[in-house]
Amino acid sequence: MNQFRLPSEIPLEEWPPPSAFIKEAEECVNAASAKGLHLRVMGGLAIFMHSRAFQSLWEKLGRLGKRVFTDIDFVSYGRDRVAMIEFFKERNYFINQKMLYLYGKGRQIYYGEKIPMVEIFFDKLEMNHIVNFKNRLDADYPTIPLTELLLQKLQMVNINEKDIKDVIILLRAHEIGADNKDQINREAVGSHLLSDWGFHYTATTNLKKIKDALGQYSAFGDGDIKAVEDRLNDLLDYLENEPKSMKWKMRALVGTKMQWYNEVDEWDVIDSQTEDSKKEMA
Repeated sequence: MNQFRLPSEIPLEEWPPPSAFIKEAEECVNAASAKGLHLRVMGGLAIFMHSRAFQSLWEKLGRLGKRVFTDIDFVSYGRDRVAMIEFFKERNYFINQKMLYLYGKGRQIYYGEKIPMVEIFFDKLEMNHIVNFKNRLDADYPTIPLTELLLQKLQMVNINEKDIKDVIILLRAHEIGADNKDQINREAVGSHLLSDWGFHYTATTNLKKIKDALGQYSAFGDGDIKAVEDRLNDLLDYLENEPKSMKWKMRALVGTKMQWYNEVDEWDVIDSQTEDSKKEMA
């Protein structure tokens, strides 16, 4: 085995190309499925995989950056949590035991030679807001459903330009509809937001921010802007006009006077926490 290196130690010229991330993500999902395990890709890589018809636009937007992809993010069900450890061990990934002890119930982080880092979330994405994957992983393959891909980005209180570009590509490539057949299911979006004022506030704030940002990108033609703008308006109108729960209405009276989102741990500490375990790989 080669000397194990943390992602931060791998020079740019040795970083795996995008094709390596895509190939490994697809192989992992297929291999897991063959073992009866649920595993789906999420994040920017999943959006790229699900929007390949607009790869040239993605590249023009400059979303990919120098390293293009930094890791592979997966989602699985909690019932497969223990089996995943052996699954990724067989694929030559190393799991940090300290991080497993601290966060393993909801999240596992692996390091490897082929792909520098792989992360798995179980049952839900619990960050600024919660995106629940209960009974949703069979709705798409090999990624999570488009609805959850969108919600993963919209739940960010401090959404950055990279994530804005991800949402723009996602909305350019897919229509808003009433089911999960290669479209963003507006009712599934509503199931997360119409009973949760905080998530609704963050998501609609981000949708408006993305709408305002559309004119900043010269890569976008008039047709691109109109398609994305129409889909943003569709979602905003739906979320504005659909009935809200009483809990939502009561929380709306308080507004932003009370914190409406969860704080997120800083995960930059992972590398330093992995130093002790790294010695085990030598």
